[in-house]
This record gives sequence, C-alpha cells and structure tokens, in this order.
Amino acid sequence: MDTKDSNARYTLDRIDEAILDVLRHDGRITYEKLSTLVHLTPRPCLERVRKLERNGVIRGYSAIIDTQTLSPGLSLLVLVALSNQSGRSAQRAFETTVKACPQVLDCRLISGHFDYSLRMRCKDMEHYRVLTELWLNNEELHIDKLVAHPELAMVKDSAP
Repeated sequence: MDTKDSNARYTLDRIDEAILDVLRHDGRITYEKLSTLVHLTPRPCLERVRKLERNGVIRGYSAIIDTQTLSPGLSLLVLVALSNQSGRSAQRAFETTVKACPQVLDCRLISGHFDYSLRMRCKDMEHYRVLTELWLNNEELHIDKLVAHPELAMVKDSAP
C-alpha cells in the first residue's frame, strides 16, 4: 500500500523491517554497508529506503544529543489536567503555549485522569516553578492540575 494517508497502514516485508532496524540504530550508515547487512545490492536498497521515506515510514534522521552534557539541569515528566469545562479553545491555547516553550521537549495528549504528558528540561526547580506558575495564572489555559515528577536516573533509553 503506497500512500501517505495517516489512516492507512503501510505493509513491511522482512527486508523493509531489516532496513528499519539498522537505520533505527545507525541513521548515518552508508547505503553500501546497509545493503550488505540486509542482503541486497546497493541500488535496490536505496530504492527501498527512498520508498519508505516517500510513504512516511521514515520521517527523518536526527542526532542524539546528551542534554545533561550540553546544559546540566532538571528533567521532568509533567502531567497536566485541564478543567472539565475548558473546551477545545483551552486545548488549542495550551498546545500553542507548549509548542512555543523551549523547555518542553515533547507533549502528548493522553487519556485518563490527565490530559497531557510533557517532558521538560529546566535549569532548576525554581525555573520550573516560575514557568508553570505563569501557565497556572493564564486563564486561557484552564489548567486544573499540574503534577511534576523529576527524573532521577535513565533506566532505559530507546536511543542507541
């Protein structure tokens, strides 16, 4: 199925899966080396990678940054609940706010007692307190509850 439709599923064969497994661990590998590892010649291997990119299976390539080395600070998991009466406009306002906030590394809409899960990086707890106090005082956001869990240690990292 060759489509970018987000509702459609792209079917992978075992070679596509092997390509993705290698690229997941080494996105900078040469096509020659990749083709050897997945038992293809370089040209068909390149064509498969390009097809996976075109179909949105491979969305991009990036570097893994050690944020602690770059800027020592505090990593937090923050759960956010908006008030029950807040409506879609509060969701949009909250999402716009976190998208513009460099301290928010990622934000996910979740189900359950909370509406959002954030991964944040702040200089220290005071920096976090000042930032979230601004959010709590912003009436457009309708934040009902905000719970922070500081990260103590990385037990498993999905990055290679």
